[in-house]
Amino acid sequence: MVQFGNDWDVLLKDEFKKDYYLNLRKFLIQEYRTRRIFPGMYDIFNAMKLTSYDDVKCVIIGQDPYHGEGQAHGLCFSVKKGIAPPPSLVNIFKEIRDDVGVDNTGKHGELTKWAKNGVLLLNSVLTVREGQARSHHGMGWEIFTTSVIQLLNQREKPMVFMLWGGDAKQKAQFITNKNHLILRAAHPSPLSAYNGFFGCKHFSQANKFLESRGLSPIDWSID
Repeated sequence: MVQFGNDWDVLLKDEFKKDYYLNLRKFLIQEYRTRRIFPGMYDIFNAMKLTSYDDVKCVIIGQDPYHGEGQAHGLCFSVKKGIAPPPSLVNIFKEIRDDVGVDNTGKHGELTKWAKNGVLLLNSVLTVREGQARSHHGMGWEIFTTSVIQLLNQREKPMVFMLWGGDAKQKAQFITNKNHLILRAAHPSPLSAYNGFFGCKHFSQANKFLESRGLSPIDWSID
């Protein structure tokens, strides 16, 4: 049984008993035995371990983990210290600098501070084969992460959902609670960032929304 060490333990305990998850678990056991899978198995659920249900202020939804050596560690868009920030994260940092004046460029790419500050960094799919993007799509993770989003949707305390790109925007159908704010933009990938990610001002919008609801803003710095 997965242990988060916070309120997710109770909220998700029944999810791990469902047939789709038991089949996913069998698949993952075989994958980790026979292939190189990222992130490491003890990092798969870091998003929920670092950001409890009650503490979530903002949800950023990614696609699947980075599939290069040493990159993925269970938080979408984040890489471990010592690994160069990938292009999408570089673009996220550019938008943060232009939007709220926080300059994270030239430092590192680990977003653990955000996670501890209430930003749930959730990929739609939580594992991937080395060098094979989207290789674990359709195996059950999408059902699991949709359940996470539906649980968040039920919470009365307001939060912000940042949906970047097509995969993330598909999750909007599960966010129906009027207490929450949905922000949509293009994906920060270099292929699409100039089509609506740059200039979206999601980071300032999120903080204005949180403050208007009596909640503390998010510190978007990483150091």
